[in-house]
Amino acid sequence: MKIRRTKAPRDGLGPDAILVWSSHLRVGDGLCTTLAINGYPREVTPGWLEPLLTYPGRLDVSLHVDPVPSLVAADRLRRQLARLESGLRSDQQHGRLLDPSAEVAAEDAQELASRIARGQARLFRVSIYLTVHATTQNELDEACAQVRALAASLLLDARQVAFRQLQGWVSSLPVAFDNLEVTRTFDTPALAAAFPFTSPDLTAATGPTAVLYGANAASASLVTWDRFAQPNHNSAIIASSGAGKSYLAKLEALRSLYTGVEVAVIDPEDEYARLCEAVGGAYLHLGAPDVRLNPFDLPADGRDALTRRVLFLHTLIAVMLGEPLNKAGKAALDRAVLTTYKQAGITFAPDTWDRPPPLMRDLVTALTEDTDPTASEVAAGLAPYVTGSHRQLFDGPTTTRPDSHLIVFSLRDLPEELKAVGTLLTLDAVWRRVSDPDLRRPRLVVVDEAWLLMKDPEGAKFLLRMAKAARKHWAGLSVVTQDAADLLGSPVGQAIIANSATQILLRQAPQAIDAVTDAFNLSEGERHLLLSAERGTGLLAADSGASRVAFHVLASDNEHRLVTSSPQELAQYEEEL
Repeated sequence: MKIRRTKAPRDGLGPDAILVWSSHLRVGDGLCTTLAINGYPREVTPGWLEPLLTYPGRLDVSLHVDPVPSLVAADRLRRQLARLESGLRSDQQHGRLLDPSAEVAAEDAQELASRIARGQARLFRVSIYLTVHATTQNELDEACAQVRALAASLLLDARQVAFRQLQGWVSSLPVAFDNLEVTRTFDTPALAAAFPFTSPDLTAATGPTAVLYGANAASASLVTWDRFAQPNHNSAIIASSGAGKSYLAKLEALRSLYTGVEVAVIDPEDEYARLCEAVGGAYLHLGAPDVRLNPFDLPADGRDALTRRVLFLHTLIAVMLGEPLNKAGKAALDRAVLTTYKQAGITFAPDTWDRPPPLMRDLVTALTEDTDPTASEVAAGLAPYVTGSHRQLFDGPTTTRPDSHLIVFSLRDLPEELKAVGTLLTLDAVWRRVSDPDLRRPRLVVVDEAWLLMKDPEGAKFLLRMAKAARKHWAGLSVVTQDAADLLGSPVGQAIIANSATQILLRQAPQAIDAVTDAFNLSEGERHLLLSAERGTGLLAADSGASRVAFHVLASDNEHRLVTSSPQELAQYEEEL
């Protein structure tokens, strides 16, 4: 029976007309009916609303959340618990069979009251409405029956709101009006599990630093992930050239900044400049005049500073020379490094560590004055970095110590022969900041094109040590590379992947797919996905590969303008300016 006819204003914000019946509405050219959920299961798992979101027809799912003040929640729980226990005692005294549902409810109420008293949970009034759309009455009845059956399979009792269809339709619109108020009390874990955009394929906990990666490729849900809620905070992004790995790395860095995470980036191709400028970060061009990082600077944390600095210099010198030193070379280098610090007045006594550190040319002088022929060979190998064409990085003390929420070290101005050295130097500078206990906060360190460092054995070992120790300093290392062989072809690279709780695979080259398949134990369908994936589509694996989800990267127009590296799009943006 038709109840009334209402007219909506012709302002583009609503339909031209709404016809209201007791069991459905005609909105514009279609029909719709609203179902209210008034029965819920006792226990739910994360992402339990996913089947409703993936319903193949048109279905609007509306979730209303209203927090209950703690004092009100505690008082209501006490009264409810008293009612339940009183009923149970009465049944027991009169010899009646106890109601199992009342016993379970009393246990749940007592446990919840205890957690609220400890501040471990809160209560919320939650209502869920389902608005089904169709074009004809028969289609609407059939779709409504299918949705109710789907809800029943989730142990949800969905009822049509008779004579309140207009209020139900309004309650399903994204205007935050709950005109029906068919509510149920949820605690914090239950509400978190009901979050409608959580993928059931990823069941790990998320926190305030969760980042949106994209849309689930197999459903309508979104893929959000919190690296800082995992056993370690590291990630590895492996993809072929042009698959979108740097795009995803930049997008994750930008969204991490939204959550208060400090980000440091090693940028070999000058791709992060526009992003850094847009968010007011610090951008350093290594190789530019008067931009230097002195490797002899001592860490600020004061724990075995000189010993750890000597060990790092052994790694750095090996990378600079292009090969590991033999035993005689290591001994000569160790003597020369300690002599260099001693001549600068720096010893193992902590009260000497605040003195000006020596420079690379001082080390070469100490090596030259050593009577050991091996020391002279090492000094000859370092000559290009002191008096030759590579001296710009080491010809003086450190010129800048950036302090910003986003710090980008650009290596584009460095010659190809120096990029591995530059990557190691910048990683060391970042690590000093990360390991400083006075500057403790969540941090993300992005090493783009990590193959530049992985091709050197000593550089790869330094990256592994950083991956193992990052969690202890509330930091996550993100290794981005297009050369899967560098990571998978060596024990060090495999160890870096093993120490990465988050593993992201985008499109892979046919030449590398066999190695990737073996390393990540891919199924035939996942292998085919990575071979044929479009740009920005890939696989996120977590929990040592136990949890996996295929996703497609999503970015807003403004985010896309900041993170894209397409020459055509960049030229178009420059023309618009």
